[in-house]
Amino acid sequence: MNDSAAALTLPEELLLLALDPVRGKPYCRGRYLEYGVAGAALAELELQGRIAGERGRVVVVNPLDPPDPLLAVFLRSLPAPGKGGLLPGTSARRWVRQAGRQAEGLYLDALVERGVLRRETRRFLGLLPYHRHPAGPASPAGQVRQRHEESRAAGHPDPRGRLLAALAAAVELPAVVRGGDRRTRAATRALVREEWAAQAVHRNVRQDKAARAGGGGGGSGDGGGGGGGD
Repeated sequence: MNDSAAALTLPEELLLLALDPVRGKPYCRGRYLEYGVAGAALAELELQGRIAGERGRVVVVNPLDPPDPLLAVFLRSLPAPGKGGLLPGTSARRWVRQAGRQAEGLYLDALVERGVLRRETRRFLGLLPYHRHPAGPASPAGQVRQRHEESRAAGHPDPRGRLLAALAAAVELPAVVRGGDRRTRAATRALVREEWAAQAVHRNVRQDKAARAGGGGGGSGDGGGGGGGD
C-alpha cells in the first residue's frame, strides 16, 4: 500500500471505490453517493474521537478542529455540546441529507486538485453541463479496491475497513451488494445496521426509493435533496 492510499480519509476512499476509474461515473446512483460521502465524513470524525452516535443523533464530544481542513468544516457544522435543544446533537439522517451535495463536491474538488481524480465536463443534450471524474495520474484507486477486498475476505477485522464496507453497502454499490456468496452479502448488510453513520445513509437511500416508487416528495434519486423531519 503506498502512502497516498494509506493517508486517505473514509470519504475519499468511498469515492475511489464508487467511481469507475475509466469512465468517471459512479457505479451507484449519484444521489446515494452524496449521502455516502456525508456519512463517511461522520464516520471519519467518529474514528478520530470528535463525535459519537447516540440513538440516531450526532453528538460532538471533542469540538477542537481536526487537522484535516474538510473534516474541520463538517465538525463546525454540527451543534456544539450543550446547544442541541431538548435532545443532544442533531439527527444523523437529516444532517447526511442536507450535507450530502456539499460534502461530495468539496471532496471531489480536493481529489482533483491533488491529481487523484481528473474532471471532465460534458453536456447533456449539448446544453446542460455535468462532470465525470475518472482516475488521475496520482490515483490509488486500485490499492483502495485491493484493501477493501482483503478486508472483506478477512471479515473486516479493523474499524476503518468495516466502516468502508458498511458505507459501500449503504449506497448500494453493486459489487458490494451483489458480490460474493449469500453469507457474505448478508454479513455486509448487517454492517449497515450496526454502524450508525451507514444506517443514516441507508435511511436516506430508502426514503428516495420510496419517494420514486410512490411519486411523492422526500427526495429524488439524482436531484437535489431537502431536509426531512424525523
